[in-house]
Amino acid sequence: MCLFRLALGLLLLFFSCSALAQQLEPRAYSPSPVGTSFLVVGFARSTGGVTVDPTVPIADIQAKLNAPFLGLGKTFGLFRRQSLIAAVLPYVWGEVSGSVGEQRRSVRRSGLADAGFRFAVNIVGSPALTPKEFAAAPHQNFILAASLAVTMPTGQYDPAKLINLGTNRWAFRPELGFSRPIKKVSVDLYGAAQFFTANKVFFPGQSLRNQDMLVSLQAHLSYTVRRGLWVAFDSTWYGGGATRLNHGPATSRQSNTRLGGTVSLPIGRAQSVKFAYSSGVTARFGSNFDTLAVSWQYVKLSQE
Repeated sequence: MCLFRLALGLLLLFFSCSALAQQLEPRAYSPSPVGTSFLVVGFARSTGGVTVDPTVPIADIQAKLNAPFLGLGKTFGLFRRQSLIAAVLPYVWGEVSGSVGEQRRSVRRSGLADAGFRFAVNIVGSPALTPKEFAAAPHQNFILAASLAVTMPTGQYDPAKLINLGTNRWAFRPELGFSRPIKKVSVDLYGAAQFFTANKVFFPGQSLRNQDMLVSLQAHLSYTVRRGLWVAFDSTWYGGGATRLNHGPATSRQSNTRLGGTVSLPIGRAQSVKFAYSSGVTARFGSNFDTLAVSWQYVKLSQE
């Protein structure tokens, strides 16, 4: 039973370590007028298996995770460049199961997960424009942007428990993004590196856990059918992120690939519903999930 609990604890760490790297975000740097506010309410469900180090004595690992989330965002001008600040708060419940020998066990958890914050600024293209200026502006050729996503240790965490929804550490993810519209087609390319602080009270409360940098690449190809209605093909690769416990040997490095698709449907001028699906294609180490998400977005333009 102790070995089983240890293995499942490692599994939930894999989930949290690669969560940001697995996100597929087409049109993350799309132009908008300054003063635009966003409200997003959504739900995601992930199911699938996990590939672990052969030394972990657990097999046939399966997980079912559910995550409703709330997001807020607002655009503004910074040194005459379009910028965005956004925050997301997720809640997670689910079950992870696996087999140790002939015994099969499972654990359940529910509660708040780590909250996220993101700041983005367009370096080239898409200057800060009012709604009136934005409507009259010429078509942009390309956008080069940078962002910083921060995951805060606000999730449910108890150092006396091996399995937690929070990670009890900070994560910082700088990213460089490129977007190029070609008539109704848009090409998006992102490259990011994720850095982690140490969890100094890892189970059973006195252990130190560190993780190496996790890198990721994303590519998206989207097509606009009409205003507000678009579809996208999404892909990502992420690798690295080896972990160490009490400065011991590193675990196996991740090297995983995901593919997916996104559909955005307009509801009037201010609302839209987005459906997204992604699946793991290769998973050298870590989670290999099928994820289905649906979200509702409300957009309010500035009156200036």
